[in-house]
Amino acid sequence: MHRSLISAAVLALAGLSAYPAHAANASSPAALATTQLPRTARPIHYDVSITPNAAASTFAAKVNITVDLLQPTASITLNATDLAFQSALLSTARSNAAPSAAKVSVNSSEQTATFQFDHPLAKGRYTLALEYTGVIGNQAVGLFSLDYDTPSGRKRALYTQFENSDARRLIPSWDEPAYKATFDLEATVPGGEMAVSNMPIAKKTDLPDGRSVIKFAQTPKMSTYLLFFALGDFDRATASAEGTELGVISQKGTLSQAAFALDSSKAILREYNDYFGVRYPLPKLDNIAAPGSSQFFGAMENWGAIFTFEYYMLLDPSISTQHDKEEVFATEAHEMAHQWFGDLVTMKWWDDLWLNEGFATWMEGRTAARLHPEWNTALGAVELTQKAMSRDSVATTHPVVQHVATVEQASQAFDEITYEKGEAVIRMLESYVGADAWRDGVRAYIKAHAHGNTTSDDLWREIDKAAGKPVTAIAHDFTLQPGVPTISVNDAVCSAGKTVLTLTQGEFSRDLPNKKPLTWRVPVIAQSVGSTAQVRTLVSGGKGTLAVPGCGPVLVNAGQTGYYRTLYAPKNFAAIAAEFAKLAPIDQLGLLSDSWSLGLAGLQPMSDFLELAQAAPLGADPQVWGKIAVVFGGINDHYKASPERQKRFDAFAIARLAPVMAQVGWTARAGEPDTIANLREQLIRTLSELGDQDTIAEARRRYAASTSDTSAVPAALRKVITGVVALHADAAAWDALHASAQAEKTPMIKDRLYDLLAASEDEALAKRALDLAMTDEPGVTNSAGMIARVASEHADMAFDFALAHLAQVNERVDATSRSRYFPRLASGSADPAMIAKLNAYANANLAESARRDVDTAVANIRYRIKVRAERLPAIDAWLARNRH
Repeated sequence: MHRSLISAAVLALAGLSAYPAHAANASSPAALATTQLPRTARPIHYDVSITPNAAASTFAAKVNITVDLLQPTASITLNATDLAFQSALLSTARSNAAPSAAKVSVNSSEQTATFQFDHPLAKGRYTLALEYTGVIGNQAVGLFSLDYDTPSGRKRALYTQFENSDARRLIPSWDEPAYKATFDLEATVPGGEMAVSNMPIAKKTDLPDGRSVIKFAQTPKMSTYLLFFALGDFDRATASAEGTELGVISQKGTLSQAAFALDSSKAILREYNDYFGVRYPLPKLDNIAAPGSSQFFGAMENWGAIFTFEYYMLLDPSISTQHDKEEVFATEAHEMAHQWFGDLVTMKWWDDLWLNEGFATWMEGRTAARLHPEWNTALGAVELTQKAMSRDSVATTHPVVQHVATVEQASQAFDEITYEKGEAVIRMLESYVGADAWRDGVRAYIKAHAHGNTTSDDLWREIDKAAGKPVTAIAHDFTLQPGVPTISVNDAVCSAGKTVLTLTQGEFSRDLPNKKPLTWRVPVIAQSVGSTAQVRTLVSGGKGTLAVPGCGPVLVNAGQTGYYRTLYAPKNFAAIAAEFAKLAPIDQLGLLSDSWSLGLAGLQPMSDFLELAQAAPLGADPQVWGKIAVVFGGINDHYKASPERQKRFDAFAIARLAPVMAQVGWTARAGEPDTIANLREQLIRTLSELGDQDTIAEARRRYAASTSDTSAVPAALRKVITGVVALHADAAAWDALHASAQAEKTPMIKDRLYDLLAASEDEALAKRALDLAMTDEPGVTNSAGMIARVASEHADMAFDFALAHLAQVNERVDATSRSRYFPRLASGSADPAMIAKLNAYANANLAESARRDVDTAVANIRYRIKVRAERLPAIDAWLARNRH
């Protein structure tokens, strides 16, 4: 989510404790949480009063912190960033003595404030009263503002974003997850605006000057990063489910677009109350929609007040798609899962962030599959696993449970390993122990640790008990060490009506082909093609066998719940490929994904994927065709430097996809499956990228006709058709899009248009988009996105431009995310010179401990170069053999 810059010197603070890199969860349940603050004090309660001045981008505040001093000390150190203190007084309820004034010293590099007293303080309970001022930023860290257009003029709203370590920008605090406390929040605000926080409003007092003082009810005990405040010209709609008031809040005039989110929240709440076995504990749960965007997150799970950017919550009938609807549901399911897994029970330290994010990612998929089976979202789990494996198969990967030493490293932990690998491991372990046992273990974990902090082993202990068999050892293999296992299927011998397979465990690496493999205990599921009977085993010590009923081809990782790649001996693969049409769609996706990735790595012939794509039946599941289309788009991108070879591949790819597009059609049919709507959008996009002139011409025709015929561009295709026009725009078309963006008053549509202005394949127009991004016109939250969008087509140009405008770009990127933003711009390059540029950027701008994303980008660039040199010739050869 959010990133924060902090000096490595923070490690020298008194009381620092940290886990070893690969044994974070090996500690006992009583082990102290990591901290970057002295262990001399613990907060109990914060009583906060803030007065924001949105126009001036400043705020004034007071806080009374009830704090227990755990040992005698003459100073108190807590977290504070960009705050100016006017007074600091310490008092105790056990004495009639006057409050003690403190001398305040601020360490900006360590993001701390220390309050020094002229005499030692005894152990006991005190109240630290602080008066201070701070700034309201324009990026999503701390208390920030978002400006947006409306039909009635320009508006400004305020929001907070504190994860992972930015509550300290609004409240001097022990801003670490293990320092849980209760909060009273009071805000003095303009009378006509709505104020929102975690809890309902307890009292409102109108002042003579037109302002109001809003006091919110006290929160439960929680971590600082979950506190929330928003203020603006909002509307709110509510519903009730199981005794909880559910709300959606958005800018005025857009509330109807949040109806699906509100309805979904009712169903999700019922599902989670049942699944977790603990009812949602707060009296209300709001979901607050905000205009704008961030490069690094779409929503945040503040307890009782989920923050969500509009494009992940609102469904505008003039532009939203079926995919958007599914994303709204998934986002809400994810953030609501956090209300238990993360908010009610919180990791002790960022080492175990995956307990929050991996679990919420798993719950969003599980919940969508249960509540919306018509979307067939279960197949999406395969793509989540592929994202994780892509990141996890280079040397710069890290364990799911990782050592975090600095705030910036905590920020960088919000990645594919934490989210997608975490999800994949949970899905595998649930399959291993059974859904009921897994749920029973989760329920016991939630009940045992409500309002507390945990490490991963606290979860594993409960799962072990519920399952009645050991799970911890397997969980440790997949969470305490990095990497992707391979299960090689070497022999298949049929005897006495059974096929016996010999399995060998290795490791899949994209950049270290000779790496000595790590070992895992790997749960493996197999079944004969055409059969529903599954056989299970645990591959341990690097080897295993399976005896599967029948003598037909055997599919390993049936159901795709295992976190490993399956590498078949050529004969075995050929037998399965011949039966491709008989496989379940999820297994077709798994076979396609493994053959493609193993082919890129040189472990399997590149032709295997192409043969599967060639043989895929026209009536295959829409998501199977969507996968083929995405890979075809990726191959097209690899051929960028070789236009003639690219043209030959594109002709093949278009020939495969065009009949599918003809079957799907440009116009939705009554009663068609929702999955067809998503496939239609994907096919139009991919065929456009492949240069299919029929698709490009039809998109342009419809776009031009839409000025007089509203049916020419239905809402479900508005984004993709405009995207085709933008990708292939000439100067006149670009200017027309620009004029549309300038005139648009709906923030969600306006943001989309500025994004598309940066999507042109034409270098001159891409340069114009970069220049435009440096102006105030697109809005400060769109500028960074425009540069990143240019990078998707012109990585080297975008990176060079951003580096040449470093100070300006830094102002337009979430302050805590810069160490990730620049490497992401470069990661699509295939120019060896980019590696030196990235390293030079890192040497000049990043601490050594903050280089992970740079090193990963370098690994990806090297891999891209290798693929173009060593794998594309195999595709060329296959195309030559398969000319029609």
